[in-house]
Amino acid sequence: MRSYHFLQADVFTEVIFGGNPVAVFPEAEGLSDDEMQKIAREMNLSETTFVLPPTDTNADVRVRFFTPSSELPFAGHPTIGTHIVLAHLGRYEITGPVTRVWQQVGIGTLPVDLITDSNGATNRAVMTQGEARHGAIFDDKAQIAKALGLQKADIHPDLPVQVFSTGLPGLIIPLNSLDAIQRIALNIELFNRICRVTSVTGAEVFTLETLDKAHHAHVRNFDPLVGVYEDPATGSMAGALGAYLLANNVFEYEPESSTTHMVLEQGYEMNRPSLIEVEVDIADEAISQVRVGGQAVILIEGELTIA
Repeated sequence: MRSYHFLQADVFTEVIFGGNPVAVFPEAEGLSDDEMQKIAREMNLSETTFVLPPTDTNADVRVRFFTPSSELPFAGHPTIGTHIVLAHLGRYEITGPVTRVWQQVGIGTLPVDLITDSNGATNRAVMTQGEARHGAIFDDKAQIAKALGLQKADIHPDLPVQVFSTGLPGLIIPLNSLDAIQRIALNIELFNRICRVTSVTGAEVFTLETLDKAHHAHVRNFDPLVGVYEDPATGSMAGALGAYLLANNVFEYEPESSTTHMVLEQGYEMNRPSLIEVEVDIADEAISQVRVGGQAVILIEGELTIA
């Protein structure tokens, strides 16, 4: 009999039952790839993470990310949740208000900054994501609308439907209004067909009309191709959306050198409100770095036994 300790955290929220849950196995040595996949299917969350010793000497840990149906090279909310869990377990030496650790993931070795408050609690983290890259534009907005169960008039006329990535490519779809985003009813077969054609696992659908005027975009994320119909908070695509918004001049910024801060609201349609903080750095008229951060709360702790 083998027993594996795990914790579950809600990410991009300050309260339990909000945000996006992730299951974290902090000592996953001895699990096979097949066992990891079966455990992720059993946990039935959008992602489950498995922490292993790094093979890169510059990394503190290696993290693998599994949806219920497949492994991902990188994921956002599981990164935030995993490192807050590891800090809770004492795996890191907290050196001050900001402690930088390095995670080895499928797209390379990236930094994560753990934020410790004045009471000594480390419940917030900021991850640096991969290089911002843009991909193909999907010109057939009528097909996009049909895949979302909407009308072509619901798609934003002045912004492109386009693939963007800061580690995990996704199709970014702009809508005109909150009303439109709340009316989405996926045609899953057509939606998945479009995802396959554009070589992505899912889509980030957004509108600039928000529930809270202090926020910058209202977001829904759909990934049925990898077993996640809708995700309540998607850190990997939040960074990509931030890069997309600046690349398409949605927000004003200084092209020589600047940092644009934005807050995305997500998960409200699922009754799991989430707030995702995004920072996009500009240097020499190009996006130089994207960071995504937020809080997490630990909710569940247990043991999984494998015969």
